[in-house]
Amino acid sequence: MAGRDTTSAVMTWLFYLFSRYSDVEHEVLKELGFVIGDSDEKLSQYEILKELRFLKACICESMRLYPPVAWDSKHAIADDVLPDGVSVRAGDRVTYFPYGMGRMENLWGNDRFDFKPDRWISEMEQGRIKTLKNICPYKFPVFQAGQRVCLGKELAFIQMKYIVVSILKRFKIRPVSSDRPVFVPLLTAHMAGGLKVFVQERRDCSRTEYRSTA
Repeated sequence: MAGRDTTSAVMTWLFYLFSRYSDVEHEVLKELGFVIGDSDEKLSQYEILKELRFLKACICESMRLYPPVAWDSKHAIADDVLPDGVSVRAGDRVTYFPYGMGRMENLWGNDRFDFKPDRWISEMEQGRIKTLKNICPYKFPVFQAGQRVCLGKELAFIQMKYIVVSILKRFKIRPVSSDRPVFVPLLTAHMAGGLKVFVQERRDCSRTEYRSTA
């Protein structure tokens, strides 16, 4: 469930956001053209997929706005004190809210409702992303943090990159409806009714265009 429902939810919202922000989708395609080109063999190479930094920024930004787990709770086994001085007694439940945290102005600024993958970029070199920001997991707790950090975090990124790239290279995904989808925060959050889409074969990503836009 942790590796299936969560990643599918992330990719659903990511493709929806790509449909709304065509400029971001175009930048992803440029990165794919530079890193992967027309070689399907490279899709299965771990080191190649790690190079897709802008795509990772897009995935992180999508999870900030639409986290696959909207809230989570921990139960204290002993009395404790939180860093801000709040006392926690043994047996208390402490709940944190990634969905709400992703929309807090004091954490993400006044553009917090915008889908802006650039907010994850740390350093550029010759027009390409060299490094991404090392965001504190307590600010972005989608994969939890500390001793409870998700063991499958890196696997999840690689898995999502592989699937998204495999689809984007071949198809354009556009929603059937122009209505804004509804975020449903159950045990794992999802899009109400799913994402019904038109699928069109992508014919504008020839080798020439890949090379010219990279």
